[in-house]
Amino acid sequence: MDSSPPSLPKAGQFFQLEPDMRRGSPGHGVVFDNVRELLTAPRVVLRPKQGGFPPLREKPRLVYCSKNGAPPQDLEGGMSGYWMVSDRLRRVMEDVDPEAFAFIDVDYRELDGGSVGGYSLCDVTRTLDALDESASKLHIEVSDDFEAGKFYDLTGEISLVFRPEVLSGAHVFRLAFHGGVFCDREFKEAVEAAGIYSAKKSNGIWFYDVVNR
Repeated sequence: MDSSPPSLPKAGQFFQLEPDMRRGSPGHGVVFDNVRELLTAPRVVLRPKQGGFPPLREKPRLVYCSKNGAPPQDLEGGMSGYWMVSDRLRRVMEDVDPEAFAFIDVDYRELDGGSVGGYSLCDVTRTLDALDESASKLHIEVSDDFEAGKFYDLTGEISLVFRPEVLSGAHVFRLAFHGGVFCDREFKEAVEAAGIYSAKKSNGIWFYDVVNR
């Protein structure tokens, strides 16, 4: 019988990683210009259910139009299931945890100009059943309506504890019953050290502490 004490949630150790939506409407002004040409029926988004990138007939084309919104920041969402990431953020991702991500180069250009580059499409492809449900505080919905049979509801006050034996050195991952992206303090600190994120300027990245009770 295991007599070791249960893990306790600690703030500042793990975070939900997502684009910073506090910029408000209209957001960024980038359009996925050729997504219809890349879709395979009956899919309505490019990202497959299993994640990653499907075979593509041509390079994704992203076009920025100032009339649609602000220039893209280091992390943007809404790209047919993918993130749009800057080159400097991609370097951090590849340095800290290369096995967590998949990338594809894009043709990024301004509406009235040539290709300017500087961005890729990104997907977090690692999914782990890493949540210690007994030590965590959250609402777990169990229903046949969910494809996986249950869903982690992370609204309201939560305290999440992850099983270190499942993480096994992973710094960035999705959860099997949630789908969101999570990261540890080491990844957050690497993003800060690269000058991408700070308490005063997010550059499009939001780290939401998973212990917020």
